[in-house]
Amino acid sequence: MKELGCRNLADYQAELNKNEEISHHCELLLTVSISRFFRDRKFWQTLENGLLPGLFQKNQDKLKIWSAGCACGDEVYSFKIIWDCLKQRFANLPDLEFIATDMNPVYIDKARAGIYSYSSLKEVKKEWQSKYFEQRTGKNLYQVKASIKNNIGWKIHHLLADPPGSDFDIIFLRNSVLTYYEKRLKEKALKNVLKSLAPSGLLVIGTHETLPFGTRGLTPVEPFSFVFRKG
Repeated sequence: MKELGCRNLADYQAELNKNEEISHHCELLLTVSISRFFRDRKFWQTLENGLLPGLFQKNQDKLKIWSAGCACGDEVYSFKIIWDCLKQRFANLPDLEFIATDMNPVYIDKARAGIYSYSSLKEVKKEWQSKYFEQRTGKNLYQVKASIKNNIGWKIHHLLADPPGSDFDIIFLRNSVLTYYEKRLKEKALKNVLKSLAPSGLLVIGTHETLPFGTRGLTPVEPFSFVFRKG
């Protein structure tokens, strides 16, 4: 408001309504980047040991994943670590197509760099910390190793726009639109996401989030209240 010379909220609202660039900048300032690796540890264990092997049987050639609202990439690299572990257990994994999107280009740049504070790694096993991360010299920062940074399509994308692909086997939509959007926009964004989810595909939302009332075509995947299967 100070930068624009606005004396009060009404003046700022008027600027937002008449200037698309100012409105977009305001929205970027409201985006949330806070996350950490393997948030909700039990879910990641079930993903590794049950959900993903189950999908292998139905998708022999390719598995398509979309991290929608990926922030700074903690969730994306969590999945890639799990995937690398599965490579050691299964002889023939499907090809992996992974798309990670966020509307904030600053977050996408940080995700590509893959540099995190140690606090973000508190749920990462000690053996994984040494295998998949390297400490930055003289700093309490850790960088994701190149071995799990490949084959990720980072894209700037707004969840109210058309999806960046179709027939995704898993879509991560965690702690974004279902928490921060008003009802009308929440339903529109969710509709866009669901139309790109493959039949029998999995939708993963935040542990404390709920689907809008009346959402159809999704069945909860036990024991989780935040994982749903389409169809």
